[in-house]
Formats: sequence, structure tokens, C-alpha cells
Amino acid sequence: MLRCIATDMDGTLLNAKQQISKENETALKQAQEKGIEIIVATGRSYFEAASVLEEAKLECPIICVNGAEIRNEQGEKVYSNPIPSELAKKVMNQLDERNYYYELYANSGTYTRDPKLGLAVLKDLFQSANKEAVPWMEMEEEARKRFEEGHVKVVEDYQLLVDEPSFELYKLLVFDKDHDALQKAALELEDPDLAITSSAFGNIEINYKSAQKGIALEAFVQKKGIPLSETLAVGDQLNDLSMLEIVGTAVAMGNAAEEVKQIAHYITSTNNENGVARAITKYMNLM
Repeated sequence: MLRCIATDMDGTLLNAKQQISKENETALKQAQEKGIEIIVATGRSYFEAASVLEEAKLECPIICVNGAEIRNEQGEKVYSNPIPSELAKKVMNQLDERNYYYELYANSGTYTRDPKLGLAVLKDLFQSANKEAVPWMEMEEEARKRFEEGHVKVVEDYQLLVDEPSFELYKLLVFDKDHDALQKAALELEDPDLAITSSAFGNIEINYKSAQKGIALEAFVQKKGIPLSETLAVGDQLNDLSMLEIVGTAVAMGNAAEEVKQIAHYITSTNNENGVARAITKYMNLM
């Protein structure tokens, strides 16, 4: 029996244009009509994720920032798991020493110190999340839109933010075109109190150790009285592994990383071929 569906966003639910296709939208709404719980599990902040769901008129809870925050259907925060400030400062100092570009994801939004570099990074991130070629101008437009709509705020000093008592840091997103350098950085940053993963080729994501999609999803279904064995999760990247490893049905996108495909029970089509809709339809038909 299928009682809950958890889906990643970038490279999974969203196509190359960063949109939810009509097919995916329809499949999710049909699942909801059958009483199946739908939850989005993303590395995005709530503000970035919610805007896309609103366009598709989809209402559901969201596991944000890889599991550092959970919001209900109304957008209210019901759970958060930030990085302790002293640990955050230690990581930031290490990244600054190596001159890495990184953004802060927090309870008050996403922050950058260099919007020009951030714009270039975003275009590369969008492209790396989609295997098919996407026109450069489309990437430029999507990246600019993220800044213009206020999803990314510009600040001069990250340290001042972290020192604010009300500031909760959920994730540090680090980007570099040199994949080997990033892998080296991930090893150097290893800490038992950190969860270091990736959502695309060319980035690493740093969360608190217990801020992971799998941990957040398990807490969500337990509260709903739904066993993990009756939960389906679909994703494409390494930050999806923690939830795919624990559910009864793990679905990998056709464009997924090999590590994701290796643990999947089913490999669907790509994010540009309505892979989420295809997987939902397949498993709802088995009910």
C-alpha cells in the first residue's frame, strides 16, 4: 500500500526550465485525492521552494534545506535543526581560507557576499542539475530571477549574521567548477557533527549532522502514523540518498547519479520526461 510520496525538486520534480510540468502536477494532485500524503524534500530554502509550488497550485508540507527545516501546508515552521554558531564559524573560516564561494541558507533566507559571482554560480548549478542542454539565455533569466525576487540577499559580512541571536544557519552551499578541489574540501571539512553531501556536480552542501532528508522524512511519517514501508521517495542526487535508503520504495530519476540508481527499486524517466509522474502512476496502479 502506498500512503506517502516524498519528492526532491531540482533534477527531479522540476524540469530544465525549473518548472513543474503539467504531467507531474496532475499526478501529485491525483495522489492527494486518493489520500496519499505528498511532501517535497529539497535542498532549497522554503522561500525558493514555495514559489515554485505556488505556480503549480500545489499545497503540501516541505522538507527544506536538506532536512534542516520542515514547513506545513500553510508555510508555518514546525521543525528546525540549525548548525550551532561556533561550528558554523569554524567551517566558514576554513572555507574563507581556501577562497571558496559559498552561500548561507538560514531561517531568514539565503545570503551571498558576491552577487555577481553568485549569478554565475547559479547558472552553472541549474545546468549541472539538468543533463540536457539548456539555452544560456534561459539559465541567465532563471538565475537573475532568483536574485530579483529576493530569494538571495546580499550582505557584506557573514560573521555578523551568525552572531545574531535569532539567526539560524541551516546550510552552507559551496561551489567550485573544479570537482577534485571540492572533493578535497569535503574531506578537509569532515566532522562528526556535520553532514556533507552534494545536490549537483560542482557543489557540496554542509548541514548539521541530524539535518538530513531521511531523518526529517522519518519524523514526518511517524507523526502521521505512516510506516516507511508504505512510503515512496524519488530523487536524483547524493543529498537524496538518506531518504531513498529508508523507504519501502526508492525511485531514481533517469538523470540520477549512479550512486542513486544503484540503490533504487525502480528507475523512472528523466526530469524532462515527467519522471515523477511516471513513477507515481506506476505505483498508484499497483494499489
